[in-house]
Amino acid sequence: MAAEISGRTGSAGAASMPPAAAPVAHGQPGAESGQPRGGPGKPAPERQPSRPPLQSEDELEAVKRYVLLGIAVRILDHDIRVVDSSRLKLPRFYESMLRGLQDRALLELAALRRMFRTAGIKVYEERKEPEGLTAAYVCRGYHHHFTMPWSFVRAEAERLLKRYAARD
Repeated sequence: MAAEISGRTGSAGAASMPPAAAPVAHGQPGAESGQPRGGPGKPAPERQPSRPPLQSEDELEAVKRYVLLGIAVRILDHDIRVVDSSRLKLPRFYESMLRGLQDRALLELAALRRMFRTAGIKVYEERKEPEGLTAAYVCRGYHHHFTMPWSFVRAEAERLLKRYAARD
């Protein structure tokens, strides 16, 4: 790559740079001509290194909440099936309570999906692993992932459902 740069610009200075430090021009004016970007007689503006737009703390928390809500909905699905097959005195009452919690979780999941669409976030993988739940997602074109230990997932899902139940 350094040889290509020195061949195009005719300067030997770029050839001595290690390949990782050689500047890469992607359609920037003046980058291939060897002239400073400020033009002849003008000083070149200082180049700021381009940094990827980092995800905000709120976006990370929203993705974690989205994953936890998905787990909570699956827990409620399981519990509704258990209540249906059990010999409780008031099975319809318990089932309606669980379905109410599930509806609230599903509404919040839908709101998070809408927010993700506008923010450019997509959760594309959730894996159950021995150490915990791992999620992979894209935020504005950059891939991220995190793992939540099962003890944390269980405690947070329970806390979430308790908060929904307390709103009654």
